[in-house]
Amino acid sequence: MTDPLLSVSDLSVTFNANSRPVYAVRGVDYEVRQGEFLGIVGESGSGKSVSSMAVMGLLPSSAQVGGSIKYDGQELVGLNDREMSKLRGRDIAMVFQDPLSALTPVYTIGQQIVEGLRLHDRSLTAHAARTRAEELLRVVGIPNAARRLDAFPHEFSGGMRQRAMIAIAIANDPKLIIADEPTTALDVTIQAQILDVLQTAKDMTGAAVVLITHDLGVVAGNADRVAVMYAGRIVETAPVQTLFREPVMPYTIGLLRSMPNMSAPRTERLVPLEGRPPLLTQQPTGCPFADRCPAAIDACRDGEPALLAPSITNAGAGTVGETVPGSVADLATGATVAAPAVLPDHTAACIRRDEIAAGTLERSEIFPRPDDIEEAATDHGDDVVLRLDDVVKTFPLTKGAVFRRRIGEVHAVDGISLELKRGKVLGLVGESGCGKTTTIMEILELAGAQQGSITVNGVDTATLSKRDRLALRSDIQVVFQDPMASLDPRLDIGSVIGEPLTVQGVPKAEIRQRVQDSLALVGLEPSYIDRFPHEFSGGQRQRIGIARALIVEPKILVLDEPVSALDVSVQAGVINLLEDLKHRLGLSYLFVAHDLSVVRHIADDVAVMYLGRIVEYGEGDLVFDDPQHPYTRALLSAVPVPDPDAEAARGRILLEGDLPSPTERVDGCRFRTRCPLYQLLDETRQEQCRSIDPSLQAVHGRGVACIQTDQNDLLTQRAVAAV
Repeated sequence: MTDPLLSVSDLSVTFNANSRPVYAVRGVDYEVRQGEFLGIVGESGSGKSVSSMAVMGLLPSSAQVGGSIKYDGQELVGLNDREMSKLRGRDIAMVFQDPLSALTPVYTIGQQIVEGLRLHDRSLTAHAARTRAEELLRVVGIPNAARRLDAFPHEFSGGMRQRAMIAIAIANDPKLIIADEPTTALDVTIQAQILDVLQTAKDMTGAAVVLITHDLGVVAGNADRVAVMYAGRIVETAPVQTLFREPVMPYTIGLLRSMPNMSAPRTERLVPLEGRPPLLTQQPTGCPFADRCPAAIDACRDGEPALLAPSITNAGAGTVGETVPGSVADLATGATVAAPAVLPDHTAACIRRDEIAAGTLERSEIFPRPDDIEEAATDHGDDVVLRLDDVVKTFPLTKGAVFRRRIGEVHAVDGISLELKRGKVLGLVGESGCGKTTTIMEILELAGAQQGSITVNGVDTATLSKRDRLALRSDIQVVFQDPMASLDPRLDIGSVIGEPLTVQGVPKAEIRQRVQDSLALVGLEPSYIDRFPHEFSGGQRQRIGIARALIVEPKILVLDEPVSALDVSVQAGVINLLEDLKHRLGLSYLFVAHDLSVVRHIADDVAVMYLGRIVEYGEGDLVFDDPQHPYTRALLSAVPVPDPDAEAARGRILLEGDLPSPTERVDGCRFRTRCPLYQLLDETRQEQCRSIDPSLQAVHGRGVACIQTDQNDLLTQRAVAAV
């Protein structure tokens, strides 16, 4: 076996070591070899990014770094910034989470690529460096590379900025690329493109890649090995197939069972990880996961367990001929072969690792799935609580500072129609910029549509008086994307939750009691009523936002990306809560999201938006199991699945380019400029796409805005050929 390219040994990072120390990273060990793809996963605050910044030498002066970091045999701990600068960008490169913050706004993209090239190769001429920069932009898939070199970062979309960051990272053919959450803020279609570009960069340069992420689906489809971090330590490492098939650390098991899965049954409940990670201001005296672990025993609190390989004894491996969880089975015949004494390349920081590996402690028993909640007995029939008919919303595009003149329009919502039935969930999905948020803002305004009609509980909002509008607001409430930004930090949560009742003139004594009842309804202690928002975790803050929405007993909840800002472990608890409340109270949800795994899990009906229009609309199971519009097929094929085998077996349909500007009118089908099916059609059919603007038509039990659905087999064949 070759020597590791990067060797991290007993790495520790402590902030403010002389005053109030924060032990951000504690005793981290891992190795990365040339050409290897290592995924590091874990919840926010687990130390993933801090450990990577330590490798790059980019930590602030308040950080005290201990242990050893060796790159290609050279010790990096203790090097000054000048010495590290010789390695950064040449041998070790980094792709940051937020490309807009990482790119200098006053320099063009070309200047920033050329700077890195000429800094490490003084003999490179300006012309040669620009030629190389143009080649790099072309490699990462940016169209019109020569012209785009002279564009500034703000002129690029989010996906293009991340591509430019990758171009800068691979400019000098580095041996190691560290990617810190490179796809977190991107749409699923752009995420698929970026991951594809990252794999291309890895293959082109032969570099090792360390991918830091909280998305286990991303790791499943890309990584060779996985390291799971918790409370500043690595708590499990294994090859990707082994980790997803046979995890032995309860924390990893909980993470995997908490993730919504596109391939799992819609009715299957998620498994939440209760509690939150420990504070890093104190060194743990036992297993840091013990307080959240259902399998914890008294011995777990006696000392922090070491990261060791699990061993399987004959007693734990079962009798001859049985296939036991944790044993090594012949996948072709199903026959059990002799289990090794120690599982190779697999380590876990848990004193019960051997029991879990052998199967005597079942993974499903550690984190059992919650029981289903009985649905409200009321039969709502086909009652429609919210209806949109041909709704249009445009914004004027103006120019001039003193004498402003109108030069165009932004067509944010361009004639959409949908229905939300009582007691049901309608999922509204699509890429950023497709018009989802504008749609819900039009609904929440309750002032009537610019064009078309919006009906809430049978009442056209355009006909409402001021008093009627105030009364109707109790029937429709909203839960926002960012739970912290939507809560006033100066008010205790009793005041935050009770504010809608204050507006309605409810007596103070009654408000306090109803706030406590609302807290109990969302699974929070009523005694928390006098606490402030900063005293709660992200998941608890989102529950507070839901409690505030429910305090006026609404019939409709508009949920604007309600779980996108949460860790997957917390996300599961909030999704389960929303499902429970829907069943218990008979609520109707308009669920806006870009995470299709979550929408698959919770939505009864789905509307897929593209550039202000609905392109596919129907029952959720029909849309997800048999998508008909090429855009829907591309969206679903881009969703990461937390299963390495499934990821390896399926073909992706990658969309080229970014969403067109809503200020431009596209003749014919507005999706054809990115449509993968359009590229496979003959000239006659392509002319149809260029001349006909399709409306929703019935196709296999749902509405589809495409005139070429009979040609979908071409896309299927292309996806199969790509595997």
